[in-house]
Amino acid sequence: MTAESTFKLTYATMFNPPEELHTRFEDALARVKAKLGQEHGMIIDGKEVFAAKKFEDRNPANTDMVLGIFQQGTAEDAQAALAAARRAFPAWSRMPWQDRVALIRKAADLIDQRIYEIAAVVSLEVGKNRMEALGDVAETADLFRYACDRMEANNGFVVEMGRDPLVGFEARNVSVLRPYGVWLVISPFNFPCALTGGPAAAALVTGNTVVMKPASDTPWSVRLIAECLRDAGLPDGVINYVTGPGSTLGQALIDSPEVDGITFTGSYDVGMHIYRSFAQGRWPRPTILEMGGKNPAIVSRHANLEDAAAGIVRSAFGLQGQKCSACSRIYIEAPVYDQLVNRLVELTNKLSIGDPTERKNFLGPVINRKSYADYQAFCEELSQAGTILTGGKVLTEGEYAKGYFCAPTLVADLPLNHRLWKYEMFLPISTIAKVESLEEAMRLANDVDYGLTAGFYGSEEEAQWFFEHIEAGVVYANRPQGATTGAWPGFQPFGGWKGSGSTGKNAGGVHYLQLYMHEQSRTLIRRL
Repeated sequence: MTAESTFKLTYATMFNPPEELHTRFEDALARVKAKLGQEHGMIIDGKEVFAAKKFEDRNPANTDMVLGIFQQGTAEDAQAALAAARRAFPAWSRMPWQDRVALIRKAADLIDQRIYEIAAVVSLEVGKNRMEALGDVAETADLFRYACDRMEANNGFVVEMGRDPLVGFEARNVSVLRPYGVWLVISPFNFPCALTGGPAAAALVTGNTVVMKPASDTPWSVRLIAECLRDAGLPDGVINYVTGPGSTLGQALIDSPEVDGITFTGSYDVGMHIYRSFAQGRWPRPTILEMGGKNPAIVSRHANLEDAAAGIVRSAFGLQGQKCSACSRIYIEAPVYDQLVNRLVELTNKLSIGDPTERKNFLGPVINRKSYADYQAFCEELSQAGTILTGGKVLTEGEYAKGYFCAPTLVADLPLNHRLWKYEMFLPISTIAKVESLEEAMRLANDVDYGLTAGFYGSEEEAQWFFEHIEAGVVYANRPQGATTGAWPGFQPFGGWKGSGSTGKNAGGVHYLQLYMHEQSRTLIRRL
């Protein structure tokens, strides 16, 4: 994680960290808390830019706590950022790719050096527990490095092609992948570092310039990633950071003809709106969308039930279920249904809920008032149609009084035709069904518009059958570290099928970088 650390943190290894991690996180948290309430500008063309209107960034665990003051950017700010990126593009795109790689690697090193401070901000701002917050930041640095690795492995994506058999001439043909231009990155609240930094690094290392717009719930975390890029020495205008409402600033960015490509991570509805809006331009432009999931775990009668229970609970309730990869549907073969359900309830009831910066807590708050209200509405609907096994209520007493705390919730006996089997709630709620066969489970698992992640527990032979039949981009078998969550760059490329993604290529994988470039075929003829 840093030059001084003695261990490597990933989502799969965060469950038994050394004491050093906790000591350093708590020291960083104290430093961050000493700086709360400060105003932060936008970064446009290397300069701090302030808007006439501001908004407060508050802690969802304690809404009395103002984390910082941020700018409510306007359509004019959007155009200024795009113009700066356009001016910076010629020099940045023509820089030797090795020099761009060196700068992105330097930014990754800065993330490592600042990882505890950034993670403390993520924990306060998002509501992630300290391990998930550190994982988000560590993943960002690894996404930076993986983008650089892929650029190097492909030698800058310059490939000598075949030579035409022309008598009296020598023909040289070369395939070159070149950047598009100005790239827009719109990121969600739940992984503000990785889902901003990963696409930004891919765009930058391939020669594009970038405008990044974070979710309004998480402007500070993204600002800190932008600072690492700025402080690494990227030229002015190569990276720009703007904040403000999606309905005004965000839409102005999406509608601008100055945007040559876009990466968006968020809900299906917003993603499809962007997809259709972006199609109104003068010509087709690359649109990379990751739009959520309704992710199943299938448990065979031959499964290791302890592994299944651990993996399902971690994936269902990590970050309060606010992950596009969260395990929100559980299909269990009848012979092991009762035993596994009892264990799931038992493990869920042991989860500690509270201030996510405290070491003891696994769950923090949901992100905002709307999610808090949605949770209550969904639980009421589910209680009318099914059986709430545990949870189903908000927590309002004592330490919970000033935050958006929701109990992790498991629901059984929900009719399989109920709408919430197919609707992404994005909350700590999972539904459970008993099935008579794996074939029935697979049919139900695939019968949704999404196809992001999926998990399986059973024999190795059954796992191979699962891999062949499941309609999802990221699939795991027999994984106690997480049934449907925990992808890491260079290990599990992350992206979805169907309504979960638009490209068929996964972030943190071997085919992702190419999405940020278009191909030019070059032929040079020389007379002999």
